[in-house]
Amino acid sequence: MKITLRSELPRLVLIAAMFVLAAVTWSSAPDRIPTHWNIHGQVDGYGGKFTGLLLLPLITLGLEALFLLLPLLDPGRANYRNFAGAYTLIRSAVIVLLAAIYGVTILWIHGIQLDIARVITVLVGLLFIAIGSVLGKLRPNWFVGIRTPWTLSSKRSWVRTHRLGGYLFVLAGAALLVAGLISSAAIFPLLIGLLVVVTLVLVVYSYLQWRRDPEKQPPSGSLPG
Repeated sequence: MKITLRSELPRLVLIAAMFVLAAVTWSSAPDRIPTHWNIHGQVDGYGGKFTGLLLLPLITLGLEALFLLLPLLDPGRANYRNFAGAYTLIRSAVIVLLAAIYGVTILWIHGIQLDIARVITVLVGLLFIAIGSVLGKLRPNWFVGIRTPWTLSSKRSWVRTHRLGGYLFVLAGAALLVAGLISSAAIFPLLIGLLVVVTLVLVVYSYLQWRRDPEKQPPSGSLPG
């Protein structure tokens, strides 16, 4: 997978904007900054200026670096060029999610207190939809995708599980999006319930597809070396 400054520029600009916001807000920010909200959207954790203003931008920068490093470490690195667009979209969606959460924190510092439970639910729903839209395009690798013993042991299982996973992620994301837009009630149980159901369905489905595969050949890129 070819990485260039031009291809990385949108994410780097977004991360840089987070640090700029931290610098601009630093002098006017209170000593106690909200860093955690409970399931009812109420602040139940505070931190100092470093934790409240710099920790999330640093985590986001670290994730971007990790995303760039993974294809270099992956024994199946040759496959990344076959799903470079999908990998870029997933990386972008994660960075946008973190930047949006950081933006909500900055708004709280300035007295604009959004319903954090609903905001996070909508953002996670959009993330699910984004990932689901490209999940079926992922090719075997060691770090990205639905990695069960059976998807890594059968090309059929990998392809069909990721195809189903794409549909399920989009449906789960749409459910979260609607729930976040309508009401903040029961959002946390809905999120946990969807994650559990989707995970169980995909694990069982990957096993069944492996059982039905007469060849059971590990897909290219899923073996070391």
